Amino acid sequence: MSVATIEVSLTALLNNVAYLRKICPTSQIMAIVKANAYSHGKEKVAILLDNYVDYFGVARLEEGIDLRKKGIQSPIVLLEGFFLHDDPSLLQQYGLETVIHCSQQIDALARLPKTMSISCWFKIDTGMHRLGFRIDQAVDYFKQLACCEAVKKPINIISHFCSADNLTANETMTQISLFDRFIDQIDDSSLLGKQTIAASGGILAWSESHRDVIRPGIALYGVSPFDYNEDGKATGMQLGLRPVMTFKSEIITIREHNKNEAVGYGQIWRSEQDTCLGVVAMGYGDGYPRDILPGTPVWINGRLVPIVGRVSMDMILIDLGLNSDDQAGDEVIFWGNEALPVEKIAAYSGMSAYELLTRITERAKLRYVD
Repeated sequence: MSVATIEVSLTALLNNVAYLRKICPTSQIMAIVKANAYSHGKEKVAILLDNYVDYFGVARLEEGIDLRKKGIQSPIVLLEGFFLHDDPSLLQQYGLETVIHCSQQIDALARLPKTMSISCWFKIDTGMHRLGFRIDQAVDYFKQLACCEAVKKPINIISHFCSADNLTANETMTQISLFDRFIDQIDDSSLLGKQTIAASGGILAWSESHRDVIRPGIALYGVSPFDYNEDGKATGMQLGLRPVMTFKSEIITIREHNKNEAVGYGQIWRSEQDTCLGVVAMGYGDGYPRDILPGTPVWINGRLVPIVGRVSMDMILIDLGLNSDDQAGDEVIFWGNEALPVEKIAAYSGMSAYELLTRITERAKLRYVD
Protein backbone atom coordinates (compact mmCIF):
# COMPACT_ATOMS: atom_id res chain seq x y z
CA MET A 1 0.00 0.00 0.00
CA SER A 2 1.41 3.40 -0.99
CA VAL A 3 1.23 5.19 2.32
CA ALA A 4 3.56 7.04 4.65
CA THR A 5 4.72 4.67 7.38
CA ILE A 6 6.31 5.22 10.78
CA GLU A 7 8.37 2.08 11.31
CA VAL A 8 9.27 1.73 14.99
CA SER A 9 12.09 -0.56 16.12
CA LEU A 10 11.26 -1.94 19.55
CA THR A 11 14.75 -3.42 19.81
CA ALA A 12 16.28 0.02 19.31
CA LEU A 13 13.97 1.46 21.97
CA LEU A 14 15.08 -1.12 24.54
CA ASN A 15 18.70 -0.57 23.51
CA ASN A 16 18.36 3.13 24.30
CA VAL A 17 16.85 2.43 27.71
CA ALA A 18 19.76 0.12 28.50
CA TYR A 19 22.28 2.72 27.30
CA LEU A 20 20.72 5.46 29.41
CA ARG A 21 20.86 3.21 32.47
CA LYS A 22 24.52 2.54 31.72
CA ILE A 23 25.49 6.22 31.64
CA CYS A 24 23.25 7.10 34.61
CA PRO A 25 23.61 3.97 36.77
CA THR A 26 22.31 5.50 39.99
CA SER A 27 19.29 7.24 38.46
CA GLN A 28 15.78 6.02 37.85
CA ILE A 29 14.28 6.62 34.40
CA MET A 30 11.15 8.60 33.64
CA ALA A 31 10.35 7.79 30.01
CA ILE A 32 8.68 10.75 28.33
CA VAL A 33 5.76 9.60 26.18
CA LYS A 34 3.94 12.91 25.63
CA ALA A 35 2.95 13.94 22.09
CA ASN A 36 2.09 10.30 21.37
CA ALA A 37 5.60 9.28 22.41
CA TYR A 38 7.09 11.72 19.88
CA SER A 39 4.87 10.07 17.23
CA HIS A 40 6.10 6.57 18.07
CA GLY A 41 2.75 5.55 19.60
CA LYS A 42 2.50 6.13 23.35
CA GLU A 43 0.41 3.06 24.13
CA LYS A 44 2.70 0.54 22.45
CA VAL A 45 5.82 2.28 23.77
CA ALA A 46 4.48 2.39 27.33
CA ILE A 47 3.31 -1.22 27.25
CA LEU A 48 6.76 -2.33 26.10
CA LEU A 49 8.63 -0.21 28.65
CA ASP A 50 6.34 -0.77 31.63
CA ASN A 51 8.77 -3.29 33.14
CA TYR A 52 11.93 -1.48 32.01
CA VAL A 53 11.53 2.08 33.32
CA ASP A 54 10.52 3.56 36.67
CA TYR A 55 8.12 6.33 35.59
CA PHE A 56 6.32 7.67 32.57
CA GLY A 57 6.02 11.39 31.89
CA VAL A 58 3.06 12.87 30.03
CA ALA A 59 1.88 16.43 29.44
CA ARG A 60 -1.85 16.24 30.13
CA LEU A 61 -4.25 14.53 32.50
CA GLU A 62 -6.03 12.82 29.61
CA GLU A 63 -2.79 11.20 28.47
CA GLY A 64 -2.19 9.75 31.92
CA ILE A 65 -5.74 8.43 32.24
CA ASP A 66 -5.49 6.84 28.80
CA LEU A 67 -2.31 4.96 29.77
CA ARG A 68 -3.90 3.72 32.99
CA LYS A 69 -6.89 2.44 31.05
CA LYS A 70 -4.47 0.54 28.80
CA GLY A 71 -3.09 -1.25 31.85
CA ILE A 72 0.13 0.68 32.51
CA GLN A 73 1.25 0.01 36.09
CA SER A 74 4.32 2.27 36.49
CA PRO A 75 3.97 5.70 38.12
CA ILE A 76 2.80 8.36 35.66
CA VAL A 77 3.72 12.02 36.15
CA LEU A 78 1.78 14.96 34.67
CA LEU A 79 4.63 17.26 33.63
CA GLU A 80 2.36 20.28 33.15
CA GLY A 81 0.48 19.41 36.30
CA PHE A 82 -3.28 19.31 36.54
CA PHE A 83 -5.10 22.29 35.06
CA LEU A 84 -7.40 24.43 37.17
CA HIS A 85 -10.46 23.16 35.30
CA ASP A 86 -9.44 19.54 35.97
CA ASP A 87 -10.89 17.51 38.81
CA PRO A 88 -7.89 16.85 41.09
CA SER A 89 -9.64 13.82 42.59
CA LEU A 90 -8.89 12.07 39.28
CA LEU A 91 -5.23 12.05 40.30
CA GLN A 92 -5.96 9.59 43.07
CA GLN A 93 -8.59 7.72 41.12
CA TYR A 94 -6.09 6.86 38.39
CA GLY A 95 -2.96 6.85 40.53
CA LEU A 96 -1.35 9.79 38.76
CA GLU A 97 1.42 12.01 40.12
CA THR A 98 1.41 15.73 39.37
CA VAL A 99 3.86 18.57 38.99
CA ILE A 100 2.92 21.57 41.14
CA HIS A 101 4.05 24.86 39.61
CA CYS A 102 1.64 27.58 40.80
CA SER A 103 -0.16 28.70 43.94
CA GLN A 104 -3.60 27.98 42.52
CA GLN A 105 -2.74 24.29 42.34
CA ILE A 106 -1.73 24.36 46.00
CA ASP A 107 -5.04 26.00 46.87
CA ALA A 108 -6.91 23.26 45.01
CA LEU A 109 -5.01 20.52 46.84
CA ALA A 110 -5.62 22.22 50.19
CA ARG A 111 -9.35 21.79 49.64
CA LEU A 112 -9.08 18.02 49.19
CA PRO A 113 -9.94 15.76 52.13
CA LYS A 114 -7.06 14.31 54.13
CA THR A 115 -8.26 10.83 53.21
CA MET A 116 -6.72 11.39 49.79
CA SER A 117 -3.03 10.90 49.04
CA ILE A 118 -1.60 12.77 46.04
CA SER A 119 2.05 12.37 45.02
CA CYS A 120 3.53 15.70 43.93
CA TRP A 121 6.60 17.03 42.16
CA PHE A 122 7.30 20.61 43.29
CA LYS A 123 8.64 22.60 40.34
CA ILE A 124 11.28 25.27 40.79
CA ASP A 125 11.89 27.89 38.12
CA THR A 126 15.68 27.90 37.88
CA GLY A 127 15.86 29.79 34.61
CA MET A 128 13.33 28.57 32.05
CA HIS A 129 10.82 31.19 33.32
CA ARG A 130 7.89 29.20 31.98
CA LEU A 131 6.43 27.09 34.78
CA GLY A 132 7.52 26.80 38.39
CA PHE A 133 8.06 28.82 41.54
CA ARG A 134 10.69 31.52 41.49
CA ILE A 135 13.65 30.79 43.73
CA ASP A 136 12.93 33.74 46.05
CA GLN A 137 9.40 32.42 46.67
CA ALA A 138 9.87 28.69 46.34
CA VAL A 139 10.60 27.83 49.98
CA ASP A 140 7.42 29.51 51.23
CA TYR A 141 5.27 27.79 48.61
CA PHE A 142 6.93 24.47 49.34
CA LYS A 143 5.95 24.82 52.99
CA GLN A 144 2.38 25.62 51.94
CA LEU A 145 2.28 22.51 49.80
CA ALA A 146 3.69 20.41 52.62
CA CYS A 147 0.84 21.62 54.87
CA CYS A 148 -1.80 20.18 52.51
CA GLU A 149 -3.16 17.08 54.22
CA ALA A 150 -3.95 15.40 50.91
CA VAL A 151 -0.34 15.71 49.68
CA LYS A 152 1.81 12.65 50.16
CA LYS A 153 5.19 13.18 51.83
CA PRO A 154 8.00 13.38 50.97
CA ILE A 155 7.55 15.77 48.05
CA ASN A 156 9.67 15.31 44.94
CA ILE A 157 11.56 18.25 43.41
CA ILE A 158 11.73 19.01 39.70
CA SER A 159 13.15 21.71 37.43
CA HIS A 160 13.92 22.06 33.72
CA PHE A 161 16.93 23.31 31.79
CA CYS A 162 16.57 26.10 29.24
CA SER A 163 19.91 25.67 27.40
CA ALA A 164 21.19 22.15 28.04
CA ASP A 165 21.46 21.62 24.27
CA ASN A 166 24.09 24.36 24.16
CA LEU A 167 27.30 22.71 25.31
CA THR A 168 29.11 26.01 25.88
CA ALA A 169 26.34 27.87 27.74
CA ASN A 170 26.81 28.92 31.36
CA GLU A 171 23.09 28.80 32.14
CA THR A 172 22.99 25.07 32.82
CA MET A 173 25.49 25.13 35.68
CA THR A 174 23.77 28.23 37.06
CA GLN A 175 20.46 26.37 37.06
CA ILE A 176 22.03 23.40 38.86
CA SER A 177 23.39 25.76 41.52
CA LEU A 178 19.97 27.37 42.03
CA PHE A 179 18.38 23.93 42.26
CA ASP A 180 20.86 22.91 44.96
CA ARG A 181 20.37 26.20 46.78
CA PHE A 182 16.68 25.48 47.11
CA ILE A 183 17.37 21.98 48.44
CA ASP A 184 19.72 23.41 51.07
CA GLN A 185 17.08 25.90 52.23
CA ILE A 186 14.57 23.22 53.25
CA ASP A 187 15.01 22.75 57.00
CA ASP A 188 13.16 19.46 57.25
CA SER A 189 14.96 17.04 54.94
CA SER A 190 12.31 14.40 55.59
CA LEU A 191 9.99 16.46 53.37
CA LEU A 192 12.34 16.20 50.40
CA GLY A 193 11.71 13.35 48.01
CA LYS A 194 13.40 12.51 44.73
CA GLN A 195 15.19 15.11 42.63
CA THR A 196 15.03 15.46 38.84
CA ILE A 197 16.37 18.17 36.56
CA ALA A 198 17.94 16.35 33.59
CA ALA A 199 16.05 15.76 30.36
CA SER A 200 17.85 14.48 27.25
CA GLY A 201 20.43 17.27 26.99
CA GLY A 202 21.28 17.11 30.67
CA ILE A 203 21.55 13.34 30.59
CA LEU A 204 23.99 13.28 27.68
CA ALA A 205 26.14 16.32 28.45
CA TRP A 206 25.81 17.40 32.08
CA SER A 207 26.62 14.58 34.49
CA GLU A 208 26.14 16.94 37.45
CA SER A 209 22.41 16.85 36.72
CA HIS A 210 21.90 13.09 36.94
CA ARG A 211 20.12 13.11 40.32
CA ASP A 212 17.57 10.51 41.46
CA VAL A 213 15.50 10.51 38.26
CA ILE A 214 16.39 11.33 34.64
CA ARG A 215 13.74 12.27 32.07
CA PRO A 216 14.76 11.13 28.56
CA GLY A 217 12.48 12.37 25.81
CA ILE A 218 14.02 12.65 22.37
CA ALA A 219 17.09 10.64 23.43
CA LEU A 220 14.84 7.72 24.34
CA TYR A 221 13.91 7.55 20.66
CA GLY A 222 17.54 7.63 19.53
CA VAL A 223 17.77 11.26 18.46
CA SER A 224 20.33 13.82 19.58
CA PRO A 225 19.03 16.88 21.45
CA PHE A 226 22.00 18.90 20.22
CA ASP A 227 22.32 20.95 17.07
CA TYR A 228 23.51 19.01 14.06
CA ASN A 229 27.33 18.89 13.93
CA GLU A 230 27.67 20.81 17.20
CA ASP A 231 30.92 19.83 18.90
CA GLY A 232 31.12 16.77 16.69
CA LYS A 233 27.98 15.25 18.25
CA ALA A 234 25.83 15.26 15.16
CA THR A 235 23.40 12.40 15.69
CA GLY A 236 21.99 10.10 18.30
CA MET A 237 23.97 7.25 16.76
CA GLN A 238 27.21 9.14 17.38
CA LEU A 239 26.14 9.53 21.00
CA GLY A 240 25.62 5.79 21.44
CA LEU A 241 21.86 5.70 20.79
CA ARG A 242 19.91 3.90 18.08
CA PRO A 243 17.20 5.61 16.03
CA VAL A 244 13.83 4.08 16.81
CA MET A 245 11.84 5.58 13.93
CA THR A 246 12.19 5.13 10.20
CA PHE A 247 9.83 7.44 8.30
CA LYS A 248 9.21 5.94 4.89
CA SER A 249 6.87 5.51 1.95
CA GLU A 250 7.13 4.19 -1.61
CA ILE A 251 7.14 5.30 -5.22
CA ILE A 252 3.71 5.58 -6.84
CA THR A 253 5.00 5.96 -10.38
CA ILE A 254 8.06 7.07 -12.37
CA ARG A 255 7.87 9.80 -15.02
CA GLU A 256 10.23 10.85 -17.78
CA HIS A 257 11.09 14.52 -17.39
CA ASN A 258 12.69 16.80 -19.98
CA LYS A 259 15.47 19.32 -19.57
CA ASN A 260 14.27 22.80 -18.56
CA GLU A 261 10.80 21.59 -17.58
CA ALA A 262 9.47 22.79 -14.24
CA VAL A 263 7.55 20.60 -11.83
CA GLY A 264 5.04 21.06 -9.02
CA TYR A 265 3.31 24.01 -7.40
CA GLY A 266 4.94 27.37 -8.02
CA GLN A 267 7.40 25.78 -10.48
CA ILE A 268 10.25 26.46 -8.06
CA TRP A 269 12.54 23.85 -9.69
CA ARG A 270 13.54 23.12 -13.27
CA SER A 271 15.61 20.20 -14.42
CA GLU A 272 19.03 20.96 -15.84
CA GLN A 273 18.96 17.80 -17.94
CA ASP A 274 16.66 15.01 -19.07
CA THR A 275 15.91 12.77 -16.11
CA CYS A 276 13.36 10.49 -14.46
CA LEU A 277 11.25 11.64 -11.52
CA GLY A 278 9.73 9.39 -8.90
CA VAL A 279 6.37 10.39 -7.43
CA VAL A 280 6.30 9.32 -3.77
CA ALA A 281 3.28 8.90 -1.50
CA MET A 282 4.36 11.41 1.12
CA GLY A 283 3.48 15.04 1.79
CA TYR A 284 2.73 17.66 4.38
CA GLY A 285 -0.56 15.86 4.98
CA ASP A 286 1.62 13.14 6.51
CA GLY A 287 3.77 15.63 8.40
CA TYR A 288 6.72 16.09 6.05
CA PRO A 289 7.52 19.84 5.93
CA ARG A 290 5.92 21.73 3.04
CA ASP A 291 8.63 24.38 2.85
CA ILE A 292 11.61 22.04 2.80
CA LEU A 293 14.00 23.09 0.04
CA PRO A 294 14.63 21.23 -3.20
CA GLY A 295 17.80 19.20 -2.84
CA THR A 296 16.88 17.72 0.51
CA PRO A 297 17.87 14.04 0.25
CA VAL A 298 15.87 10.84 0.57
CA TRP A 299 17.23 7.29 0.54
CA ILE A 300 16.23 4.82 -2.16
CA ASN A 301 17.87 1.56 -3.24
CA GLY A 302 21.15 2.24 -1.47
CA ARG A 303 21.70 5.86 -2.48
CA LEU A 304 20.68 9.42 -1.66
CA VAL A 305 18.63 11.32 -4.23
CA PRO A 306 17.18 14.85 -3.97
CA ILE A 307 13.65 16.07 -3.54
CA VAL A 308 12.65 18.39 -6.40
CA GLY A 309 9.84 20.91 -6.59
CA ARG A 310 7.57 21.86 -3.73
CA VAL A 311 6.28 19.32 -1.25
CA SER A 312 2.52 18.98 -1.75
CA MET A 313 -0.12 17.61 0.60
CA ASP A 314 0.04 14.02 -0.62
CA MET A 315 3.04 13.68 -2.95
CA ILE A 316 6.72 14.46 -3.24
CA LEU A 317 8.87 14.21 -6.37
CA ILE A 318 12.43 12.94 -6.31
CA ASP A 319 15.07 13.10 -9.04
CA LEU A 320 16.13 9.52 -9.78
CA GLY A 321 18.41 10.26 -12.73
CA LEU A 322 17.98 9.36 -16.38
CA ASN A 323 19.31 5.81 -16.23
CA SER A 324 17.92 4.68 -12.89
CA ASP A 325 16.60 1.15 -12.34
CA ASP A 326 14.07 2.21 -9.69
CA GLN A 327 10.52 1.00 -10.02
CA ALA A 328 7.07 1.85 -8.73
CA GLY A 329 6.64 0.29 -5.32
CA ASP A 330 10.26 0.78 -4.27
CA GLU A 331 10.77 1.94 -0.67
CA VAL A 332 11.78 5.55 -0.03
CA ILE A 333 13.21 6.53 3.37
CA PHE A 334 12.77 10.14 4.45
CA TRP A 335 14.73 9.71 7.68
CA GLY A 336 15.82 7.06 10.10
CA ASN A 337 18.76 5.05 8.75
CA GLU A 338 22.46 5.65 9.29
CA ALA A 339 22.84 7.52 6.00
CA LEU A 340 19.85 9.77 6.61
CA PRO A 341 19.20 10.48 10.31
CA VAL A 342 16.39 12.84 11.28
CA GLU A 343 19.00 15.28 12.62
CA LYS A 344 20.25 15.76 9.04
CA ILE A 345 16.76 16.53 7.77
CA ALA A 346 16.34 18.96 10.65
CA ALA A 347 19.40 20.83 9.41
CA TYR A 348 17.99 20.96 5.86
CA SER A 349 14.56 22.10 7.03
CA GLY A 350 15.61 24.70 9.60
CA MET A 351 13.36 22.93 12.11
CA SER A 352 14.37 20.98 15.17
CA ALA A 353 14.24 17.21 15.21
CA TYR A 354 11.66 17.56 17.99
CA GLU A 355 9.28 19.34 15.62
CA LEU A 356 9.89 16.97 12.73
CA LEU A 357 9.02 13.96 14.88
CA THR A 358 5.98 15.39 16.61
CA ARG A 359 4.38 17.02 13.56
CA ILE A 360 3.78 13.66 11.85
CA THR A 361 0.05 13.28 11.33
CA GLU A 362 -2.25 10.38 12.16
CA ARG A 363 -2.50 9.55 8.44
CA ALA A 364 0.97 8.02 8.64
CA LYS A 365 0.66 4.38 9.64
CA LEU A 366 2.52 3.00 12.68
CA ARG A 367 4.27 -0.32 12.17
CA TYR A 368 6.30 -2.05 14.89
CA VAL A 369 9.25 -4.31 14.08
CA ASP A 370 11.77 -6.42 16.04
